Amino acid sequence: MNADVRRAAQILGAGGLVAFPTETVYGLGADASSEAALKRLYAVKRRPADHPVIVHFASAEDAFGWARQVPEAARSLAARFWPGPLTLILKRGPQVGDFITGGQDAIGLRVPAHPVAQALLREFGKPIAAPSANRFGRVSPTAAEHVRRDLGDEVDLILEGGASEVGIESTIVDLSRGRAVLLRPGAISQADLERALGEPLSVPDAAAPRASGTLERHYAPQIPLRLVPPYALDAEIARAGGRVAVLAFSHPDARAARWLRMPREAAAYARRLYAALRELDQSDCAQILVEQPPDEAAWLAVRDRLKRAATPA
Repeated sequence: MNADVRRAAQILGAGGLVAFPTETVYGLGADASSEAALKRLYAVKRRPADHPVIVHFASAEDAFGWARQVPEAARSLAARFWPGPLTLILKRGPQVGDFITGGQDAIGLRVPAHPVAQALLREFGKPIAAPSANRFGRVSPTAAEHVRRDLGDEVDLILEGGASEVGIESTIVDLSRGRAVLLRPGAISQADLERALGEPLSVPDAAAPRASGTLERHYAPQIPLRLVPPYALDAEIARAGGRVAVLAFSHPDARAARWLRMPREAAAYARRLYAALRELDQSDCAQILVEQPPDEAAWLAVRDRLKRAATPA
């Protein structure tokens, strides 16, 4: 693995793209200081030019060096949750280009915990810009094979790191405007964040900065996906007439062409979610029915991802 990490760092230094594992999902990495590398990254992902990317660092000290202002709240959250699945949005420093932020005055910073990601960041010695290693808007990758299937030889190197431990993208907290705002829920709960901050989080308003994974439609399989209340699942399966794939908590129903039974614990469900959606997306079914998870705080991040993945009515 050390040789692979050294090679990956060399590729990044030459303006190439490297997919690497984090504890959340696999990222598509590029030298965060290189506009040419970022242009290629955006082209490979087919990502809109005004949609910012998160920048990854080996340490909080390195990350805060890319911010113009570092409020005490950011230091408190970093001390509690970094390295880990948390992204902080702060005012960008003078060295940060528009090609990273989508033209905004704020930047997303993260210190990942995965040992391969940490090894790569330390070997490269510079920040790595890394959105998820898939086509924009589609289901995120949680294994190296997912990246190979999505991007193929458009990536110069894929570092192996096993299945992602968390399985969904990082929690995003905006601290660029004087108060802490939860932009995207993740594995770190709102309650844990508020305990670390000592105050409640605010909800996003119209002036909130654009951030990764917060568009209305995202994380979506190619087969249409519908969220179904538990009490309506039986009727929806019957109405579908057989050509339906189902993601549910209950035992399989023989009327469905494909059925994946999901864990009843929120963290385990999140860890399995994207791999399950990808598996069902490879079927020849006409639609995917997903039994709605509980409307409870522990399920906030999972419900967020499924809501964005669902086909508009």
